[in-house]
Amino acid sequence: MANAMTSTALLVFLASLLLVNVEGQVGHTKARCLCLNGVVNQIKPVLIQKIVVHKSTISCPHMEIIVTLKEGKEKKCLNPEAPLVKKMIDKLM
Repeated sequence: MANAMTSTALLVFLASLLLVNVEGQVGHTKARCLCLNGVVNQIKPVLIQKIVVHKSTISCPHMEIIVTLKEGKEKKCLNPEAPLVKKMIDKLM
């Protein structure tokens, strides 16, 4: 009887260790960035309808700037490190 209780207690202890280990792991290891097909360094401001800035997160480690163009509702990703894009962001802020 004592041997069965010891085995049960040991099993419960090991299961709780396993749960703690699984809970602490990062769930998504792949980046989930929106700008996967490259970025452009400049775009004429008159062509832009909307600008969306996504800050870096756990799922995507870098900032992304996505512009929607007026004609055709096409979306482009801007390079946040490009000098002209930096100037545009400074003006918007």
